[in-house]
Amino acid sequence: MLTEIRSALRPAIVMLMLFTLLLGLAFPLGITGIAQTLMPAHANGSLIRDNGKIVGSALIGQGFAQDRYFHSRLSAAGDGYDASASAASNLAPGSNDLAERIGTDAAALREKGMTGIIPADLVTTSASGLDPHISPEAAFFQVERVAKARGMNADAVRKAVTSATEYPLFGIIGEPRVNVLMLNRQLGRLSVNQGR
Repeated sequence: MLTEIRSALRPAIVMLMLFTLLLGLAFPLGITGIAQTLMPAHANGSLIRDNGKIVGSALIGQGFAQDRYFHSRLSAAGDGYDASASAASNLAPGSNDLAERIGTDAAALREKGMTGIIPADLVTTSASGLDPHISPEAAFFQVERVAKARGMNADAVRKAVTSATEYPLFGIIGEPRVNVLMLNRQLGRLSVNQGR
């Protein structure tokens, strides 16, 4: 009986060790090696650097508070844009708390002199709390404020928004969107080139 147990146990242990080495070590190392070789920037988190210093990731939103920057979508992740606490607010559409928060955020935009219909993504949070994109409408809504704060021509800022707009893959997958970090960096380069 003991011999039968050993003969049944041995292949199970061998297979466990084999698949652990194959799927737990060889496969992840192989995929990591392929990713590092073919697309190292993506494999390392799409980090954005200025003068060698990491300023963010193209994949994770950041909070921009100054008027000279385009503002990201609001974040409910931790204290805001906290990748270790990625989450939505989980407030129901009919929630009084949500209605109050949206009203407060809309009033804050109005206090900054913004007029017109406020795009929904400027007063609502994303599901992850880390969305790096806003809609082109939300970006265009902020143009006057940003142009005034930077002392730039509003048309030049609008052109920057247009050139930073990413369109759906193959024209059908996804929505038009603007990466806020990339747009703010582009504006920084424009300001430097214009002597501001």
